[in-house]
Amino acid sequence: MNERSQTGSFGDQLVALMPRLRRFAIGLTSSAHEGDDLVQSACERALERTEQWQPGTRLDSWMYRIMQTIWLDRLRAGAVRTSFLREQVEEPIVDGVRDAHARLTLGKVRRILEEMPEPQRAVLLLVCVEGLSYREAANVLGVPTGTVMSRLARARKTVIDRLDGVVEAPDAATELEAANA
Repeated sequence: MNERSQTGSFGDQLVALMPRLRRFAIGLTSSAHEGDDLVQSACERALERTEQWQPGTRLDSWMYRIMQTIWLDRLRAGAVRTSFLREQVEEPIVDGVRDAHARLTLGKVRRILEEMPEPQRAVLLLVCVEGLSYREAANVLGVPTGTVMSRLARARKTVIDRLDGVVEAPDAATELEAANA
């Protein structure tokens, strides 16, 4: 019965992590479909090996590590990455200029992520999107903290360099005119 309650707790925690796991998986794979497959494979593996997870430790880090390992195995086996699905949620347009700017910037960032080397992309997603500390990301990826820091610095520089001047935000005067219109 004690074992069952721990499994239930594990299952509840795993279910609560699903949105974060899916976001990380889509970032790694560049595809919602591939990302969902990766999450499913990681959950299968985790459920098969629940005895390897120690209660009281970070389940999210353990799951990110499983996902990273599965994804790298797939890449090594010759799995082909696909591009992000360009699904967009229909939302009412509040500010056309800002909405257009945000969509252009998001599209550009997605392309930059797709072209980024896998190690840099994983670090950028774990630290900047998932909010893990450098140490936590290092544990997930199985690399030294200094490696996480250097990969993150290169990834951020790549994004900044590639975004610089490509998509410009509206200036204050344009925003003021739009607000008064």
